Amino acid sequence: MDVDGTVAEGFEPVRDAFVRNFETLGDRGAAVAVYRDGRKVVDLWGGTKDVDGTAPWERGTAQVVRSATKGVAAAVLLLLHQRGQLDLDAPVGHYWPEFKARGKERVLVRHVLNHRAGLPILDRPLTPQDALDPLKGPEAVAAQAPVWEPGTGHGYHALTYGWLLDEIVRRVTGQGTGEWLASQVTGPLGLDLWLGLPESEAGRVGRVGRVEGAEPAGGLRARPKRSVTEAYEDPASLTRRAFAAISPFPDQNDPAYRATALPATNAMATADGLARFYAALIGDTNGAARLFTPQTVELARAEESAGPDRVLVVGTRFGLGYMLHGSTSPFLTPGSFGHPGRGGALGFADPETGIAFGYVTNGFRKTVTADPRAQGLVRAVRGVLGL
Repeated sequence: MDVDGTVAEGFEPVRDAFVRNFETLGDRGAAVAVYRDGRKVVDLWGGTKDVDGTAPWERGTAQVVRSATKGVAAAVLLLLHQRGQLDLDAPVGHYWPEFKARGKERVLVRHVLNHRAGLPILDRPLTPQDALDPLKGPEAVAAQAPVWEPGTGHGYHALTYGWLLDEIVRRVTGQGTGEWLASQVTGPLGLDLWLGLPESEAGRVGRVGRVEGAEPAGGLRARPKRSVTEAYEDPASLTRRAFAAISPFPDQNDPAYRATALPATNAMATADGLARFYAALIGDTNGAARLFTPQTVELARAEESAGPDRVLVVGTRFGLGYMLHGSTSPFLTPGSFGHPGRGGALGFADPETGIAFGYVTNGFRKTVTADPRAQGLVRAVRGVLGL
C-alpha cells in the first residue's frame, strides 16, 4: 500500500497502523494527522478520493465527518460563553422564547451540550428536503415535548443536537453556526474545515459509502451486545427514533446536503483541518493564540453525563459538547475530549500530552463510537508516547 505524507521521528508506528487499515480493515481512502504541542508530527493520506473511484486521495482531500461535527460545533457555544455572550446555565427559552412550549421551560443551555435535554427524537421526523431548510429543524424541536424530564438523565441527541445548538447560536449572534465558525475560527486560522461547504471547495470532497473489513485481532469487541442490536432494530426504540429524526436520511454525497450547515452531522474536513482545530483549542498553533482558555478546556472535559445512555444503550461519558475518554469511545488518556463520527471519523485533544488528533475516511463501517481503524491509530500514538 502506497501512503503519502510524513511522520516525525519516533511516530513511524502510526504509519504502520495506517497501512494496516487499508490492508486488513477495509479502508479505501483516508487520512490521519496528529499535532503535538502545536507542531504537526503525523500527516498521512492514501487510497482513493472516492470510496467507489480510482482517482488518488491527495493532500487537501476532505470528507464528511458525520458526528465528529458535534465537537466542532460545541466550540461555538463554549467560545460564546468564554466571551461573555452566553450563559450556560440560562434556560434555552431565555434566548429562544418559542422553545419554552410543551414543558421545556427548564431546559438549560448546558443540557443541550451534555445530552440531558430529553429531546433526542422528533415525533414527526423531517424529510430530507425539510432538513436542508435552516428554519424547519429548530421549529420541529421547539414544538417537541421532552421524552424524559430534562436534566434527569442523558441520551445521545444524534440529530436534534444540531438544531438545538444552531438556533441558540443564531439567537445570540444573528448568524448560523457554520457562518460564525467560518468568520471567527476556521477562516482566521486557515483550517480546511467547513460547516456548510462553499461551492469553491466542493471539488475537494470525495464520495463516501459503506465498506466492510476484518476485525483486528485482540481489538475492541466487534459484535455489540444483544440489547444494543435490538435497540437499533426496534422502530419504536429511542435509538432508532433518534437516528431517524430525518427520514430517510439524506444522501451524504448530494451537493445540496453538503452545502447546508447541520451542526450535528455534516462538517467537511481534511484530517489536518480536524486535528489542527483541536490543537488550536488547547494551545498555540502556527503563531495563532489558543482558542480555549484553561477554564474553558475544563468546561469541555469535566464530566457532565455518565453511565447508561438512553439512546445508545451503552455507557457513555460527556462533558459540555464533547465525548470523554471511556470504554465506549477510547481516546488517548482519561483527560482527552473530542468526538467520533459514526462509521469512522475521529477528532480529539489531550491537554496533558499536547496531542491533537484527526482521522477522516470515505469508507463508513457499522461502528458508532469506536471504529477499529481510528482506534488502531490512537493505540499507535499511545504506544509512541509510552502511555
